[in-house]
Amino acid sequence: MKLGLISDSHDHIVHIAQAARIFREKGVDRVLHAGDIVSPPALRILEGLTLYAVCGNNDGEQIGLLKTVEKMGGTLATELLEMELPNGRAAVYHGTVPALLEALICSQTYDLVVYGHTHKIVDRQEGKTRVLNPGTAHGFGNTATIMIYDTHSTKTELITLT
Repeated sequence: MKLGLISDSHDHIVHIAQAARIFREKGVDRVLHAGDIVSPPALRILEGLTLYAVCGNNDGEQIGLLKTVEKMGGTLATELLEMELPNGRAAVYHGTVPALLEALICSQTYDLVVYGHTHKIVDRQEGKTRVLNPGTAHGFGNTATIMIYDTHSTKTELITLT
């Protein structure tokens, strides 16, 4: 299964559209958004993709985001999203509270933990848990990035948005 990983898009419509196009071209099965989407119209760009998302600390319009995701047939959690994958369990958390993030990882309950918030790319293995942060899809004047993770091969592909 291919997972498209995106976080901290902060309403950057151009980068979200580019990410959506890449996810479609690469044939991702699910898109995991690790928060800081900001507004519902930004999510509509991901229409047609199977979306699983969590709210971040900048997602103040949570009711609007929830309604939009539901209309798209996706899933949105306010804090933590747990899901089954073909080869284990995954957790998606924005990462606002570092101690909670570390607890998710150290618990070894999950085979995959995806987070955002820091705008820093992370790809590491801690025990049985793969820990991934795709960086920031917004970029904020620096490099904007997304990731694709293949659950079968366990390979990641880091993609720069322009």
